[in-house]
Amino acid sequence: MKTKLSLFRTSGILFISVWSLAPIYWVINSSFQTDKQIADTPSHFLPPTPNLDNYRALLKGSGDLQSAIRQSSANIFIECISATIITVVLSSLAAYAFARMEFRGKKVLFFAVIATMAFPAYTTLIPIYRILAFFHLVNTYAGIVLCYVSGFLPLATWILYSYMQSLPKEIEEAGDVDGASRMQIFRHLVLPLIVPGIASTAVITFLFAWSQFIFPLVLSSDLSTQPLTVVIAALQGRHVVPYSLLSTAGVLALIVPAAIALTTNRFIVSGLLSGSVK
Repeated sequence: MKTKLSLFRTSGILFISVWSLAPIYWVINSSFQTDKQIADTPSHFLPPTPNLDNYRALLKGSGDLQSAIRQSSANIFIECISATIITVVLSSLAAYAFARMEFRGKKVLFFAVIATMAFPAYTTLIPIYRILAFFHLVNTYAGIVLCYVSGFLPLATWILYSYMQSLPKEIEEAGDVDGASRMQIFRHLVLPLIVPGIASTAVITFLFAWSQFIFPLVLSSDLSTQPLTVVIAALQGRHVVPYSLLSTAGVLALIVPAAIALTTNRFIVSGLLSGSVK
């Protein structure tokens, strides 16, 4: 019985791994081939003559496609980094208030913030668009960043709230006895202790922001603010793009979040677990 269960588990893991990784491998494989090699029958499971020509053409070329990729790459970094910084700052303050301060309606407000995570994000798309349009923030960095922050803030607040709840109150009480203000206690005593939680929150927020598609698709109408994920999808429908270059652009969009996830995976998990258990 145990042998059958182990075989079933192994088969399931193998199937899921192949299902998930095969498309990624094929895109990477295609990025090292020419269009002629990609069109060959049978297909090449390994690049016959691997080279970086597609990457050089995409990053250093002077055509419209190359300019679009470079501009959208800058856009996605600006939007993701800005959203991450603002989200971490606001969620740190909110989490500290919910975890340590007493005020009327605290529990109701906290559960109301957390409850917003239960709603599908796309239900807020039209209201957010109309609000941003009223303030003339559609197709601006500020509008996209504010949209991201509004979506990521509840989760970030919940993560840091759990982390702050695990800290002993005696540390803050000692600072209070020494005459430190509430803000001084937060800055000099609490923040240094929750650095792992802040780092975890920042990484999660950045990855979520990088993977956004529908919101920036609706809120940005041209290359001035469109992120890389939106531009790559738009290229296939509006332009005749060599499949080799399209695959290369896909690899560029994949490599940043993949590198972050692989290098910080253990740190993220340890940070989240440390904040969830006293």
